[in-house]
Amino acid sequence: MTLSHLPVPAPAGPPDDAPSYEPWEGEPEALAEAAAAGRRAAAWVRSLPGPPAPGPAGTWLCGELPAAIETATGSLDPEDCTHLGPDGRIVHGTGGVDAATMETLVYVPCALSELDWLTPDQQVRLLAVASIVTGAVRLLSDAPDCATLHSLRTRLCVVLDHAARPDGPGWAPAGTR
Repeated sequence: MTLSHLPVPAPAGPPDDAPSYEPWEGEPEALAEAAAAGRRAAAWVRSLPGPPAPGPAGTWLCGELPAAIETATGSLDPEDCTHLGPDGRIVHGTGGVDAATMETLVYVPCALSELDWLTPDQQVRLLAVASIVTGAVRLLSDAPDCATLHSLRTRLCVVLDHAARPDGPGWAPAGTR
């Protein structure tokens, strides 16, 4: 008996090297919410007191860091997620955020010792802001479906707003004022 293998037609759709992506319900609103929370967090970072004497740490704190926060939260892209390439290898997504921006955010724990004029509360909140933003990017790049199904982006925005709340006793969460 002779076996003949019939050719298998290629599936219709995007090329193999492009991941198939369908926007999820409420995606534009969630991304706009994340960008707005990032702008509020960046404004809080800019409002932090400057160092007693001008220096690189103060310049970084009021310039590069808040710009990185705004860039990261404004660039979030669920379509830029980790996927399998045509050769079966993993192609790591970036969540829409470039490496230089991520490097600035990841540097925050290292910079805390140089930001000694900030109160411990401000330092912890600064660390939380950087962690939340990098977490949102990683969540989008590694598991966008999980983030969508469990409303993690919304919860990240709420926690980001809490960490980046204005300094002082009169603060109350949005919607409770």
